[in-house]
This record gives sequence, C-alpha cells and structure tokens, in this order.
Amino acid sequence: MVPADALALLADPPLSAPGDAWRQLDKRALLVTAAVMTGVAGGICLPVLMGLSSGAWFGNGPRRGVGLVLLLTGGVLLVLVSVAAEYVNWRRTRYRIGRERVDLHTGLLLVKRRSLARERIRSVDLTANPLLRILGLVKVRIGTGEHSGSGESTLELNPVSRAEGERLRGELLDRPATVPGPHREGALAAVDPLWIRYAPASFVAPLLGGAAAGAVMQVSEWFGLQGEVVDWVGDRFRDTSVVLMVTVLVLAALVAGIVGSLGLWIEMWWNYRLEREPGGTLRVRRGLFTARSISVEERRLRGVELVEPLGVRLLGAARVDAVATGIAKDDKDKHADLQVLLPPAPRALADAVAGQVLREPRTPTDAPLTPHPRAARNRRLRAGLALVAVPLVVLCALGFWLTDVLLYIAAACAVVGLPAAVIFALDAYRSLGHGISGDYLVARSGSARRTTVALQRGGVIGWTLTQSVFQRRAGVLDLTATTAAGSGAYTVYDAGESEGLAFASDAVPGLLEPFLLREEGPAGAGGEPPSL
Repeated sequence: MVPADALALLADPPLSAPGDAWRQLDKRALLVTAAVMTGVAGGICLPVLMGLSSGAWFGNGPRRGVGLVLLLTGGVLLVLVSVAAEYVNWRRTRYRIGRERVDLHTGLLLVKRRSLARERIRSVDLTANPLLRILGLVKVRIGTGEHSGSGESTLELNPVSRAEGERLRGELLDRPATVPGPHREGALAAVDPLWIRYAPASFVAPLLGGAAAGAVMQVSEWFGLQGEVVDWVGDRFRDTSVVLMVTVLVLAALVAGIVGSLGLWIEMWWNYRLEREPGGTLRVRRGLFTARSISVEERRLRGVELVEPLGVRLLGAARVDAVATGIAKDDKDKHADLQVLLPPAPRALADAVAGQVLREPRTPTDAPLTPHPRAARNRRLRAGLALVAVPLVVLCALGFWLTDVLLYIAAACAVVGLPAAVIFALDAYRSLGHGISGDYLVARSGSARRTTVALQRGGVIGWTLTQSVFQRRAGVLDLTATTAAGSGAYTVYDAGESEGLAFASDAVPGLLEPFLLREEGPAGAGGEPPSL
C-alpha cells in the first residue's frame, strides 16, 4: 500500500493556495525543445549516415532511399521523445515568489523542492538566445551570491515570458532608494561602434583562426573529403616553397580569426549599456543574438579590476571588471563574462567608469603607485632569459648530434627570442606597483595581461606572505590579499620586504600587526621598518 505522503509528493503542486501564487513556466518551452532537437537531429544523423555508408544509401543501388528513411525516422523519434519529456518537465515545474522565500518545485520520479530566502538574493540575470528572443521568452537565473558546486545557491526558470522575467527582476531586486551622491544614476556608459577596433588586438583572434582551420578539416572528414581538401591545398602551392606556403596559410588563418573576433565582439557587445538603478544596483545589458541582462548590487561590490591584454594595451585601451561577491560562473555558458562592466575601451574612459562605479571622485585605478626594487627587475630578466635559453641549449645539443638544420633554427630563435625576453621582462617590471588610494589598496602587475586591481581595504579578510629562498636572498616577497570577492586573492609581486610589510600594515590596520616586529630607534628617531 502506497503511503499518502508519497502520493502527495507525486501529485502536482497546486497552482494556487491561500496566500500563495504558484506559477508555471511558459508553455512555449515545448516549441523551444522541438526546434532545438530538430537541429540536433539534423546535425547528428546526417554526418553519421554519410560517414557509415560513404554516400551509398543515397545512391542508385538497391538500398536507394534507405538512408533517407532511417534519417527521417530517427530524427522524428528523437524530436517526439524530447518534446514529451519537456512536456512532463513543464507540467511538474512550479515556482512561487513569496514574501520571504522563492520556491521551485520540479521533477517526476526524483522530486526536487528548493527554496531561497529573498533577503539572500543578490542577482537576477536574464538571458535570451536567438530562439528565445523570437518567441518572446527569457531564461532567469536567481542567485544568492554564494559559490556552490552543486548549484544549490541558484534557481533557474527556463523559460518565462520577457514581461514575467522583467517583473521577477524588479520584484526580487527591489531595494530602498539610496541617498543621492555626487555620482549620477542612470547610464554610466554606452557602446561606441569604434570600440570594435580593439577586438582583433585580443588573444581571441589567433585562437579563432586555428579553430576555423580545425573545423574545415573536421567537417571534411565527416563527409570523407579530407584527402581532397589536402590535395586541393597542395595543388595551390605546388610551385612554391614550404616557407611561403606556411606563411600564406598562417595569414589566411589569421584573417579568419580577425573576422571571427569582429563577429564575436558584435554578438557580445551590441547594444551594450551600463546603468546605475535606484536602490544601488549596477545593470549591464548587451548582446545581438543572445541578449543578456546582468545585475550587480553595489553593496556586494568590493572593487574593480582594470584588465589590459598586450594588444589592447598597445592601442591605449582597457577593460573594467567587477570585483564583487556572488558573481558565479554560468556552467552552461562559460564565455558569458558575467563580471565585465565595460568592454575594451579607451583607457581614460575606463578609468572614468571605474571611478563612477566605485562612487569615488578620483578613480583609484589611476592613482600613483610605488615602484618595486631593482631586485624584482633582475628576477624577471633571469626568468625570461632562462625560459629562452633552455630550449636553445636543447636545440644546440640535438643539432650537434643529429643535423645542422637544428643549429640554424636555434640561431634564429636566439636572434628573436632573447631580445623579446628582455623586452617583456622590462615591461613586466615597469608594470609592477602598489599603493593606497583612499579606501582602496591598489596593485598592478603583468605584461602579456596587465591588471590593476582596486580593492576595498575593508574587504580584505587576510594576508598571505610568500617568500622563496631566492626572494629571501633578493630581499623581496609576495603579498596576497584574501577577500571574499572576485577571484578571492590578489597579489602584490616582489615588493621590497620592509616596504611590503609596511604597505600591508597601513592598508588594513591591525590585521597584520600581531605578526610584525618593530624595534624602537634612539630617542627622537622613528622606529625601524617592520619585519616578521
């Protein structure tokens, strides 16, 4: 005999109850599933049949038409089963916005009942891919700001109507209006089409070029045409040298990567807008095909990070990221960049936006910083030269043993690699710096990817001091500020020992003091520099 409480679990939760308002997801979720699975069926079945039969099932032999029938049958079954499963999920999913909690019930055999306290909700993000936008739907992610690998700190409603998504966002993020200050509400930044010139300067362009070349080879293999593609490329360069052929192919991949990076920028940052809403919420809206609306409460903002990849920095631009608690990664969209407040833009504008976001009259990211000792420069020079010298030694040893060709390669690498190592080492040293600007401690480092973080001094919950044997001999150490926001730790690299300890002590008074030794000097003289 089945217990009554077990039957109650299997029953649909009521759509309404006294004091409650249960709601269903939008029924157009069935159309979304049907459209997606139709594309999946076509993308899987056709390459599989073509690869297994080498096109024979679509020829003039006795099995003519068999492949087409199997393709249509399998595709239709896949779509129908998926739609049926989605219908069950739709029937079994209910959500409720109560006065104190947000509830979500779902599941058939494994019933899940999850609830979040409204006072803990920190973000309500809306996302709509092209299909959802056509149907007027959005996906809503409700988060508490806690990092949980099991996803228990996030509720996802997928999909609801666009109007319902905006209503949920407004209701769940409703906060008392803040006292007006010197920094305006409303729009803080909007997209400038000229910013697209920074897209090819990022590291994404060569990666997309390599991905395009790999995609051509993969698709040609699916249809059994990889050999023909290789022969066609070989015929184009039959009378040219290997060096010229490699150069042309690399340039072609790079052009494809540049085109891809431009398209990716348009998709991600079209209609971009950064706004400050009443109640102290920063909202980022962007996207051409996939529209995103990302919210960051200012009360959980602990600072900003100015990011300058090498190519973007050479063009005088920078990106602004939020250092905030509760910006969790979207496991289904790892390239969503939920922490980005401003895409690569002119450096002066990036500094101005950082100041507006932090409500500071003078942006901490542009504050003068204390340079690091020469020992830090020497450490970078030695590391850079060693990184180049080790492969050169290996190439020379193999050249003496195997062939003189490797000796010529080693010479060419030395001519290019050694000066490049010196240039990058000196640039990395010039990028080092730390300082205090008002309520923020500032740290800068990096060459290929230079970052300047402005972190609230009150948001630092601990210091980690690291000093290797070589650093001890050079009189430098690494200071890592631990915080609950952003990446969780931000490091000041190779600061002078006494100078770094004094910086940590002044930045967060009282936190490091119990571990410092200060020797008093003669009467009338100041104390000695702090030490551990």
